[in-house]
Amino acid sequence: MKRILFVFTLLFSFHILSAQESDRKKLEEFLSKQQDITYERIETYKGGPLQYKLQIKQPLDWSDPHTGYFNQQVILTHTGFDRPMLMETQGYGMYDVKVKNELQQILNSNDLNIEHRYFGTSIPDSSIFNWKYLTLYNAAHDLHHINTIFKKIYGKKWISTGISKGGQSTIYYRYFFPEDVDVSVPYVAPINYSLEDSRIYSFLNSVGSETCRKKIKDFQLFMLKNEKEALKYVQAYSDIKGLTFNYLGSLGKAFEYTVLEYPFSFWQWGYSCDSIPQSNEVAKGVDYLIKAVDISFFSDQEIKQYAPHYYQAALEMGYYGYDISPFKNYLNYFTENPLATFPPKEAGKITYSPKLTKKLEKWLDTQGTNFIYIYGELDTWSATKVIPSLKTNSFKLELPGANHASARIANMNQMMRNQLSDSLYQWIGIRPNYSLLN
Repeated sequence: MKRILFVFTLLFSFHILSAQESDRKKLEEFLSKQQDITYERIETYKGGPLQYKLQIKQPLDWSDPHTGYFNQQVILTHTGFDRPMLMETQGYGMYDVKVKNELQQILNSNDLNIEHRYFGTSIPDSSIFNWKYLTLYNAAHDLHHINTIFKKIYGKKWISTGISKGGQSTIYYRYFFPEDVDVSVPYVAPINYSLEDSRIYSFLNSVGSETCRKKIKDFQLFMLKNEKEALKYVQAYSDIKGLTFNYLGSLGKAFEYTVLEYPFSFWQWGYSCDSIPQSNEVAKGVDYLIKAVDISFFSDQEIKQYAPHYYQAALEMGYYGYDISPFKNYLNYFTENPLATFPPKEAGKITYSPKLTKKLEKWLDTQGTNFIYIYGELDTWSATKVIPSLKTNSFKLELPGANHASARIANMNQMMRNQLSDSLYQWIGIRPNYSLLN
């Protein structure tokens, strides 16, 4: 009996490897014929899915190809030509490609993991680089180009998804090209309607318990009242990390930004109210603050790293600010609410326009069908969440007690999973297999 089982296992494994080899030849023949693609195979474990690192040629400006081209990085994971295709729309650079997206797991799908233009390695050459081409219009057209290429060989159902700013990319992409995918599943994706979206303030003034909100405010006041002493510890930390603060102008200003940012990060990342320091030891307070909101977030190094993000926010995506009204008597650098955007100075003057988000809002209310929005109840970014209109079939799954990192399918209750499963079956004829979820 054991011998028969061994032979069967051997034959089954041979069948799998043979089918994979057939798929590999077909896929590589296809990739070789695409004039806008160069590729290299990524080694994976034996019998695992085929994976390729792609460079896809994209126009810098889709309305004027004469401005030049850049290469956009995409990681293709192939499961089977009979499986659906998942488009992962990143909002920043490429994340760890060894980590499978939840939908990729439960749908056993193919996957196109797409780095956002102007991030990571998907940056135009310095000879043609220009900030003005970093628009949502151009970013959506990048995605459409990729979709158009791979629909030639992957004809099954298509789903798009993304997390946080990647989820925003998912939503804007669908607005510009509503027919490209069958379903969109953005995670924790805010849609902001101004540079200082006041819904953030309303959320922070009502989230959690009154007791917890008071502890947060008291901690902020303690830090600001003891700023001079706190800066000694912050300076030592910054020196060790090699941080500079020329963009903002001083370490003190960065410190005050950090204190103002604290409530936003507290709820976004799900810190415990019990962890807020109650002692009068400034050193312990600084240690806790830096763990909750690392001051490096306001350093030259990270502001430069996220410059494309800040540019997009300042131009058309909107963002948030800080309400300084409770702290005015203790601030040295602010007399009015500062914004949380730090766009690149070399881009020149940037004028925010709400035109696109207003059009998007109307479109989502009237035509934004087949969206499944996933949010966390306590995540600060849920303040500017999409609220699906009854005029569409789209819906929102908001996980109780969840934050920006924990609002995931893995943490959904059975009722939510059933709703997700039933909708996917209705829209694309596929039920997710939750047992495949890691």
